[in-house]
Amino acid sequence: MRISRIAPVVGLIAALALSACQDSGLAHRSLAPIPSETVALMNDVGVTKEAPILIRAYKKEAELEIWKMRSDGSYVYLKTFPMCRWSGQLGPKRRQGDRQVPEGFYSIGPAQMNPNSAYYLSFNVGYPNALDRALGNTGGDIMVHGACSSAGCFSMSDKQIAEIYAIARSSLEGGQRAIQMQSFPFKMTAENLAKHRLDPNIDFWRQLKEGSDHFEVTLKEPQVAFCGRRYVFNAEGAGKLDPNVACPPLKRDPHIAAAVAEKASKDEAKVAELAQSVKPVRVVYQDGGQNPYFASRMAEVSRPETILPPTEIALEEKTSRSASKLAAKSPVVTMAAAPTADDRREMSALAAVDTTPTNTAKKWLHIKLGKFAPAAATPDGRSAAAQ
Repeated sequence: MRISRIAPVVGLIAALALSACQDSGLAHRSLAPIPSETVALMNDVGVTKEAPILIRAYKKEAELEIWKMRSDGSYVYLKTFPMCRWSGQLGPKRRQGDRQVPEGFYSIGPAQMNPNSAYYLSFNVGYPNALDRALGNTGGDIMVHGACSSAGCFSMSDKQIAEIYAIARSSLEGGQRAIQMQSFPFKMTAENLAKHRLDPNIDFWRQLKEGSDHFEVTLKEPQVAFCGRRYVFNAEGAGKLDPNVACPPLKRDPHIAAAVAEKASKDEAKVAELAQSVKPVRVVYQDGGQNPYFASRMAEVSRPETILPPTEIALEEKTSRSASKLAAKSPVVTMAAAPTADDRREMSALAAVDTTPTNTAKKWLHIKLGKFAPAAATPDGRSAAAQ
């Protein structure tokens, strides 16, 4: 997924031109120029229209950022587009039809640009990637598009997608092989990580934060690979890495690795500090959300009745730990996990009397629970065994 600025341009332009020539009566939209105000922004930050881009999307904040490459290969922030609509919940896409907007690192090439979209204009983000497939995640055709309607896509207004499409088209025509898109559940701040620290997706989100850290530390597109059913960034093995195979010894640039580790350490310390006062929650949406910018334009939005403030379900760390300890002490859990030789002999003896497996198990469980049951209490509060 590494960008090369010296890629052959002719084939890319031909591919874009071919798709633009497919006559749907709509293809002219794809040829619109980048707005002059945005070109002025590019001049201000020292980049050209043809320079490569990188896209970062955040579901919770409902924002899509555009970054452009400078002549030294580093990226600079250009602008943010408020997202008109996204669907589902925070968390990765798992299966076809779950309405989830994917989270992860994806690649967008010329063939994924769609000038004839029924949603004004669109481009395919590249889901599923190799890791998604290794994890058994299904579905596809996830787009960034217009029409402000989402069933698993990143949905913008028509005006926004026209501009985003023009920026992406110009970079691909300028020689960029593929545009990296980084999709996150939320901005990878210590505050967000502390708040969501008990969410079932937190381990996956920590992987995404590692990729985010690589970008923010270097301001360069991270090299993305997969092994051991997880993401790895800016790392190489002796051979090609495979998402279904355990990670081999990995070689990394020591300077980048040290800088990323330093940032991660500081962030983890901040998360630990915030955890003393910030309650962990699970955030549940009716069906995704939108940026507040569009709050006054509900007539343009798909399923407006589901755009409600999300519910925050408080999660108790102490309760979780107590439950784990209780489960560890429970005779039912203990017996189910590891029946002893004496247990097996008792079951065999019962089976000789009653050959029905279900009845045998029930009788054995009753006997065992009786051994662990507390003695009955008398009216004065003492156990019968104590009398």
